[in-house]
Amino acid sequence: MRISVLDGSNYFKGLLLLARKDRKITEEEKGMMRTVGSILGFEKKFVENAIREILENRHISAEPPVFSTKELAEKFLIDGLAIAASDGDIHPREDEWLHSVARSNHVEESWLAEQKETAVRVQNPGESLEVYDITVAY
Repeated sequence: MRISVLDGSNYFKGLLLLARKDRKITEEEKGMMRTVGSILGFEKKFVENAIREILENRHISAEPPVFSTKELAEKFLIDGLAIAASDGDIHPREDEWLHSVARSNHVEESWLAEQKETAVRVQNPGESLEVYDITVAY
């Protein structure tokens, strides 16, 4: 799937915002964020700085991202669930925020509930991210 630079930026930023919802970023989450950043074309130094600073940087709007297509929003939500579940638990603030992303992008709550059930059972979530099927069109 080819996406715009804006969608790519929203995807990365949205996952960073999600990762900070439980007020901790695990090594597993950091690794997944590095993978996402690299695939979306961000420089390694930018990605590392963004991960390091996200917990403290309150100047970043916490509004849920709105994507250009529902299909991209669904990919984002699947990856968001993978990141949220990677520490063995989807924190209530992470869950609430993912629901707000779904509402903002007209994704059905029932669809998100099904994806959540799947996400909590995945053993190695970083290996099956949806972002692997995304290319940013520059």
